Amino acid sequence: MNQKKRLSAIMGTPVQPDAPTPPAPGIPTGYTPVAGATPPPAPEKRPTAARSMAAMWAASRPGPAETDGAVIELDPDLCLPSAIADRVPDATDAAFDAFVAQIREEGQHTPILVRRHPRQDGHYEIAYGRRRTRAAKAIGKPVRAVLRDLSDAELVVAQGSENLAREDLSYIERAHFARNMEQAGIAREVILKAMGVHRPDLANYLAVAEAIPAAVLAAIGPAPKIGRPRWLTLADRIKAAAPERIEAALASADLAGKTSDERFAVVLAALAAQPPRKAKPRAETVKDARGVKFARIERSTDGMRVTLDEKAEPGFADYLAERLPELLATYRQGRG
Repeated sequence: MNQKKRLSAIMGTPVQPDAPTPPAPGIPTGYTPVAGATPPPAPEKRPTAARSMAAMWAASRPGPAETDGAVIELDPDLCLPSAIADRVPDATDAAFDAFVAQIREEGQHTPILVRRHPRQDGHYEIAYGRRRTRAAKAIGKPVRAVLRDLSDAELVVAQGSENLAREDLSYIERAHFARNMEQAGIAREVILKAMGVHRPDLANYLAVAEAIPAAVLAAIGPAPKIGRPRWLTLADRIKAAAPERIEAALASADLAGKTSDERFAVVLAALAAQPPRKAKPRAETVKDARGVKFARIERSTDGMRVTLDEKAEPGFADYLAERLPELLATYRQGRG
C-alpha cells in the first residue's frame, strides 16, 4: 500500500490529489483554504493531537473549506478565545515578544484548533492556540487553523490537553483554568480529563484558586516560578489581612516595572505579619499651686520618665536628684 493510501486509511477520507484544490464556493468571509502542497517546517512541541500523523498530514495539505479537520487560514480578529480562560494576562510577558519574532521569521509551524463559534456567526472559538492567534494579529497575517466540529466538553478537553503539553503554563494558571471550568458548569469528570489529574490534585487546584481574589491575581499575573506552597502562604496572609491593607499592597508603587514573579514577592512581603506596635507612653503634666507647669511625666510598660522645666523652677532638678535615694528609702520604709 503506497503512502497516500495508508494516510487515507488512517484519516478515513479520500487522499487529496497533488494539484491544489480550488476553493469551494460559498467560503465564509475571514478565511481561505491554504494553497500549496509544500510541507511546513518541523512542528513545534505542542499537544499530542498536533503531533499526530493525522494532524501533520493535514497541516501539509490543502483542504476544501467547511471540511472538518481542514487546515485553513483565518482572520485572527474572527478567532475569539475560549469562554473558559486558562491564561492569566501579563503585560510584562517578554517571552511573547520573542514568540512573535519567531513566528515572523519562521512562520507558524503548527495550526491552532478552532470550532465555529456557537453564539457569534462568522466567528470561531479557539480551543488552543490563543498566543499563536495574538502573534498572527501582531504581525498582520492570517492564522493557520484546524477547524473541527467540537462539543463544549470536547473543546475544554482539547484545551486542557494543550495545557498539559505546555511547560510555560504556571501553577496558578492551571488552578485558574480548573476553577473557570467548574464555574462554567463543566462536569467534574470532564474537568479531571481536561486537567489530566486525580481528584485530590484537582481539589488542591480549586482550593488555591478560590483563596486568591481576582484583584490579587490580576495585579500579580501568572507568576511562572511560583508553586503551590507559596501561593498557599499568600492565601493565608490574605485571610489574615484587613481589606484596606490588601488594597494598599495592590496599589504599591513597588509593583511598577517588576516581572510577575517579582510582583508576587512584593505582595507577599507587604502582607507579612507585622510586629506588634509598642504603645506610646502616656504623658501628663504637673502644675504647682499657681497653675504653672513645671514637670512632664511619661508612663510606659518599661517605666516612668520625669522631665523638669528648669525655666519654671530653676534648681529644682538638682534638688530632686540629690534626694532620690532618701525618697526611695522613705518609700521602702512605708511599705514595711
